[in-house]
Amino acid sequence: MPRAYWKGYLRLSLVTCPIELYPATSQAEKTHFHQINTTTGNRLRQQMIDEKTGRAVDKEHKGKGFEVSKGKYVQIEDAELDAVEVESTHTVEIEGFVPRAEIDNRYLNKPYYIAPGGKAGTEAFAVIRDAMKDKDRVALARIVITNREHIIALEPLGKGLLGTTLHYEDEVRDESKVFSKIRAPKIAKDMVSLAAHILDSKATHFDPSKFKDEYDAALKKLVQRKAKGKEIKPREPEKEADNVIDLMEALRNSLKGKKGGGGIAGQKTSEKSAAKKNGRKASRKTAKKTGKKTQRKAA
Repeated sequence: MPRAYWKGYLRLSLVTCPIELYPATSQAEKTHFHQINTTTGNRLRQQMIDEKTGRAVDKEHKGKGFEVSKGKYVQIEDAELDAVEVESTHTVEIEGFVPRAEIDNRYLNKPYYIAPGGKAGTEAFAVIRDAMKDKDRVALARIVITNREHIIALEPLGKGLLGTTLHYEDEVRDESKVFSKIRAPKIAKDMVSLAAHILDSKATHFDPSKFKDEYDAALKKLVQRKAKGKEIKPREPEKEADNVIDLMEALRNSLKGKKGGGGIAGQKTSEKSAAKKNGRKASRKTAKKTGKKTQRKAA
């Protein structure tokens, strides 16, 4: 069982119980690389360098500082950070309940499992959890983790609670700055209807077990092959698709289960323009043949 990441209290009005937070996700099983010296094969260690003197600084003299003006810092000790006390430092107090659908997915940050901290608080914990189940809403509270206060959404999950930290409003970027460059082409209703049929044909249910990290699996195989002394040949770069296809035809073929011909969907070529293009090619070929015949006669 993993160690608790945070310990404190959960409070709903006058009801309080001890709780423990555990990270709900882990990257431990992923393939990780270390930096090494390619000459000796030894692992490299990073050093902190004083930007003015250029000398390495040992751990004993490494600290935190806030830049108050250009190049000037006020030093903050860890003990001084511990002196910053707000209610959410040790207590997660539920401030209100909101429908889950009202929380924009962009605000979701990191998930945690929340369990009661010992047998003494189990009953109070269960009362809060079960009351939330009946209301079908998520609770909003605040919590301080690693010297930062976060908004946290709490919802029942099995015998415990799922706590998801949320981004603050000023942390979520305005989408209009990115989407303003997107053109608004006129799309035929039959195209949208075909696309909707494709969506319906691919309707399913979310099952995380069906999704595997194929890149990480391939990375592990590459490492194993290299460790056995086998040569790793780089893949040939894929050729960029330069042919333009008919979007309507691509949609029809998709609905039939066919694969596209490698073109760029969304760039429509009309039959007229294709015919003109073929006509020009044919004219050029005819002109070349006529020119060659004329040259032979003149000779």
